[in-house]
Amino acid sequence: MSDDILIHRRDERGVHTLTLNHPKAFNVLSEAMLAVFQRAVDAVAADAGARVVVIAAEGRAFCAGHDLKEMRARPELAYYQSLFATCSKLMMSLRRLEVPVIARVHALATAAGCQLVAQCDLAVAADGATFGVNGIDVGLFCATPGVALSRNMLPKQAMEMLLTGDFISAAEAKERGLVNRVVPAEALDAEVETLVARILGKPREAIAMGKTLFYRQLETGMESAYQLAGQTMACNMVHGVAQEGVQAFIEKRAPQW
Repeated sequence: MSDDILIHRRDERGVHTLTLNHPKAFNVLSEAMLAVFQRAVDAVAADAGARVVVIAAEGRAFCAGHDLKEMRARPELAYYQSLFATCSKLMMSLRRLEVPVIARVHALATAAGCQLVAQCDLAVAADGATFGVNGIDVGLFCATPGVALSRNMLPKQAMEMLLTGDFISAAEAKERGLVNRVVPAEALDAEVETLVARILGKPREAIAMGKTLFYRQLETGMESAYQLAGQTMACNMVHGVAQEGVQAFIEKRAPQW
């Protein structure tokens, strides 16, 4: 299996598009897919000019989770521990990127595929997309997908999906906080581009500081969160982008970033 199972493109604006391209297998996160995906994310991390990442997919599914046939072929604890650690590393790499990551969800996202959507900073879905963590249907509780899912929606909502394996619609996913926007399939690219353009209009440095702080403060108590946030805002304020932005506001002009 070659790297063509994931297509990585970067445009002149610094927008990286990572497209899962194994439609015959419903874009499962096989060992090969995880490896090429991780290399692509590492490449984004090394690109000082990166501004946004869009994760998309080809075919009838966005991502159908792990490759169950591949997993069943090696019923060994050490193998499974390594596989899930590899997937978790990928998810954390997305979180640690300095730039926003947007999921472009055109169709089914299940199990680790739903985890991938939940792990992205933002998500835009076509109105026909469906979401589920249905490992329980084959006797496997979706524990690692549950980590990301429970950080997107209320615990009881996440637990119901994990316990029943039931799927939810794009509209339900938006209502529960899993996705930001839902649009007709033909408007999906335009809606993603709207978000991308909005982000590109803001200074990269402030976004990088803000994304890092946002996730750090979620994992700590309120007092510590305020301390972290205050320090981040102070550092942001002395940076040139904020100095220029505030001065432009005072002078009633557009900032020059």
